[in-house]
Amino acid sequence: MNKEERIAIIGGGLVGSLLSLYFAKKGFDVDVYERRKDERKSSYGGGRSINLALSDRGWKALEGVGMGDDVRKMAIPMQKRIMHDVEGNITHQAYGKNGQAIFSVPRGGLNLILLERADEHPNVSLFFEERCKDIDLNTNTITFERGPNKEIHHEKYDRIFGTDGAFSSVRMRLMKNDRFNYQQTYLSHGYKELEIPAGKDGDFQMDPNGLHIWPRGEYMMIALPNPDKSFTCTLFFPFEGKTSFSSLNSNEQISAFFHEQFADALPLMPNWMEDYKNNPTSSLVTVSTYPWHFEDKVCLLGDASHAIVPFYGQGMNSGFEDCTVFNELFEAMDGDWAEVFEAFTKKRQPEAEGIKELALRNYIEMRDKTADPMFLLQKKIEGKFSSLYPDLWTPLYSLVTFSHVPYNEALQRGDFQDAIMKRVMNREDIFEVWDSAEIMENIKTELEKSTTMA
Repeated sequence: MNKEERIAIIGGGLVGSLLSLYFAKKGFDVDVYERRKDERKSSYGGGRSINLALSDRGWKALEGVGMGDDVRKMAIPMQKRIMHDVEGNITHQAYGKNGQAIFSVPRGGLNLILLERADEHPNVSLFFEERCKDIDLNTNTITFERGPNKEIHHEKYDRIFGTDGAFSSVRMRLMKNDRFNYQQTYLSHGYKELEIPAGKDGDFQMDPNGLHIWPRGEYMMIALPNPDKSFTCTLFFPFEGKTSFSSLNSNEQISAFFHEQFADALPLMPNWMEDYKNNPTSSLVTVSTYPWHFEDKVCLLGDASHAIVPFYGQGMNSGFEDCTVFNELFEAMDGDWAEVFEAFTKKRQPEAEGIKELALRNYIEMRDKTADPMFLLQKKIEGKFSSLYPDLWTPLYSLVTFSHVPYNEALQRGDFQDAIMKRVMNREDIFEVWDSAEIMENIKTELEKSTTMA
């Protein structure tokens, strides 16, 4: 391991700033290049503001560089889903066992404190308004375009890491290589942000310790709490169709839609019409790539290699876990870059495909199934069985959110368990006997039978 090697990280967002701290901790000098302006010098305006759900995989990565306590100061625990039906009735669904929670954090605030910590480290240099235009893979020389005058300059590095998001310039360069696989898919749904401000008393207007969902079948609205006692609401909605962004063309249509579908939220949202009309409508994209590296020179992490939709709350967490896994492989392989890059791609790419599939499925669950009494009952049964037999059964959500089981393994185990639950839920009297010892024994029998057959 040569600490004199120069490392460049292209992209100073969440994953790039965290990765710089991991390398700096090892004694490497790291240059971080970000195409945006330094938002620390003004109010944060770094693109999307959609709130993030920080869970165990992300916390582990932050703890690895001593950032856990700093982030906890801005994180709000959410122990449950809180579902709002059309009539305004509310039901709750716990995310995990007592004490388990996901944490709402503002994207901008988290990025700022990671950049601040990176900037404080003597081994890290931050460069803003630097756009990566090209990479010469023979010499590992990066061509940058600097500032509003678009001044061109060239910098040579030993290792280059692309953490520059779903539309990565580094990945664009690797796509020109032979046998580099790439797939990009947009959802037919997009999103628009709205706001529930703090109440007149300066406090939250709803329960802050849950993720609020208004499930409406083909679309939904969610709300996550902020440290200033507001909620960031996000409407996930089709771009086209009978009820969609494109079909709501007048104030009357918009008003009728919101009063019909989200009547209980409107009294809490004094500016909902202005927010809907003026805030941008953003798209949702998934990205798959293989491999994630080129020789021992360039490596992709985060959305640059595996952008996913946000419906499992794992986009940031999976990107942060990239940093953790890369660091663990680097330590285990004693800094052999070629070996580490190869092992990282082979391990993480299948795991990324797992969470991509899970995130797509969870959109259907959140917008549709969370309003289904049968689905909610199934989750209650799974929760009870898991509490009785924790060594035999861990609910899929807990595998993804409260463990470090690889995502692809969690997907397989979740499908296995769901097949068992489908047989259990076929009982006509399931609502009357769901918490009985007979049902618990039935699940145990089905589990043993399926395990034997497998």
